Amino acid sequence: MFVEKVLTERIGDLGKKLHTARSRNDQVALDLRMYMRDRIDEISCMLKKLVAVIADKAEAHKATIMPGYTHLQRAQPITFGQHLMAYAFMFLRDIDRLADAKKRTNFCPIGSCALAGTTYDTDRAFEAEKLGFEGICLNSMDGVSDRDFCVEFLACASLIMVHLSRFSEEIILWSSWEFKFIELDDAFTTGSSIMPQKKNPDMAELTRGKTGRVFGDLITMLTVLKGIPLAYNKDMQEDKEAVFDACDTVKLCLEVFTPMLETAVACEDNMRKAASGGFICATDLADYLVRKGLPFRTAYKIVGEAVAKCIACGKTLETLPLADYKALSEVFELDLYEAIDLSVCVEKRISLGGTSPQNVQMQVDFARKELAK
Repeated sequence: MFVEKVLTERIGDLGKKLHTARSRNDQVALDLRMYMRDRIDEISCMLKKLVAVIADKAEAHKATIMPGYTHLQRAQPITFGQHLMAYAFMFLRDIDRLADAKKRTNFCPIGSCALAGTTYDTDRAFEAEKLGFEGICLNSMDGVSDRDFCVEFLACASLIMVHLSRFSEEIILWSSWEFKFIELDDAFTTGSSIMPQKKNPDMAELTRGKTGRVFGDLITMLTVLKGIPLAYNKDMQEDKEAVFDACDTVKLCLEVFTPMLETAVACEDNMRKAASGGFICATDLADYLVRKGLPFRTAYKIVGEAVAKCIACGKTLETLPLADYKALSEVFELDLYEAIDLSVCVEKRISLGGTSPQNVQMQVDFARKELAK
């Protein structure tokens, strides 16, 4: 109504024709879809920048050895590049989901009027084309009352925040003194008001914390829609607050997260030292026995006994004497020490998608090709 008023002030009575074959219902639905298209493009662009940063850092650390974890317990040796690329693929899926959601967003409701259409012989397809839409909403009641595209976007936004939150949690752990796998730039940390030694990963913590806001926006939108009959109801004005908040929150987090990751420095020696503990080459030792002809379950039991002996005498698998290995199985030879060398263990992970440097480079190349499409 404001636009119509100003237009009438500028050009006279001709401006009063603006509302012909229109309603606030279809105009608001139109504006929201146009807004959503732009925000989807912006967030997708920000995600692409993040993936590009991850790919660059993964390539630089495709041979940097660190412990891989399951249940937050040291499990097997991996490369830092492999760990980073796991997140790159999450964000690539987010980009793909947003593109798919945009397809269903990009249909024009204008001309649906209040709910029943109009008696004027309008060319809705012409207007939709001029506004950059793929087509028109073919049912006028659905055109004014559909907010599925909002739910889809909020679901996509929620998953983006899940991925950012998981990554933030790892960054928080990695930057702690207990891990010290990475060093965050001072620009993305804060100190303590009373403890001068503190360097708190506040940006990562805030990203993790703001995830709940976006989840709440999704639940808000679903709750608004679940009980309203066709067609337009005033409840639907609540869609804007949820959508606007989710857009702003996701963009804010990405705006901070990408440079935080880009400027983070990997503490390679600490990663390597951590990978040397925790018997994370145990699976490779079992595979060594399997290649010598033992059944895997038998090999599994023998390696478990070797780990127990190491714990009892304060040794590691790499430092346990050959004589002790021989006491467990005559199959063991000196070549076992090469089989459980960290670099060898990583390089042997040649299966597609594995952690070897060659595989990490392949993943980086794939991600960059996806970004270039």
